[in-house]
Amino acid sequence: MEKNKTTQLSSIKESLIELLNNRDLQPSQKLPSERALSLLFSTTRITLKEALLALEIEGIIYREDRRGWFVCPVRLIYNPLSRCHFNQLVSDQQRSGKTQLLAVRTQPADAQQSKLLELDKNTQLHCIERLRYVDNRPVLYVQNCLISALFPAILAQDLSQSLTLLYQQEYGYQTSRSRFDVTLCGASKEVASALHLAPGQQVLKIGRVNYQQQGIIIDCEFEYWRPDAVLIAIDSHAG
Repeated sequence: MEKNKTTQLSSIKESLIELLNNRDLQPSQKLPSERALSLLFSTTRITLKEALLALEIEGIIYREDRRGWFVCPVRLIYNPLSRCHFNQLVSDQQRSGKTQLLAVRTQPADAQQSKLLELDKNTQLHCIERLRYVDNRPVLYVQNCLISALFPAILAQDLSQSLTLLYQQEYGYQTSRSRFDVTLCGASKEVASALHLAPGQQVLKIGRVNYQQQGIIIDCEFEYWRPDAVLIAIDSHAG
């Protein structure tokens, strides 16, 4: 029975791929509903869902909570070691990008932030939350936590622009070193809502601690990517 199920799943996957090719669906175009697809392939919704999830893992389609399934655009190639800021990264790949400022607040560092930034607990941080889009699709939720004493009056700046450039132009900070942690995790309610995911759906989390040119820690950031939207390509020679 297991072999028959495996064969059936493989057949449905191949049929779905053929359907995508024959209909010449464009990136981000919506697929027929799960009900319509299950009728088309004469299978159960459960079996169909397994086939769809398998194609999602392969980066062929993606889902949005309560919206359905869509054709995956080409993934954005991202080298975390690069000093290239988001807007340049996107435009260099002939894509369009934008940033939406979601929230700004000043608060004491929590235990995790204090440890990452090597601070005394309750040191004041500026926390900036933003949502980033590629070709009008939300793909990245990012939280920057800045040591407030190092960034006087930064909250008066346009925080939807590149913080990397703002650090350089207004404060003379060049990021000379970064530490990274990369994990898969379940999306929180806030992250899921922003990225059109179901709460708990898997996202790629990149945590980063940044040092300026004199070796002083200036901030940490947490990036939450839709896994279907990004390809991590590490190149230690990229600038």
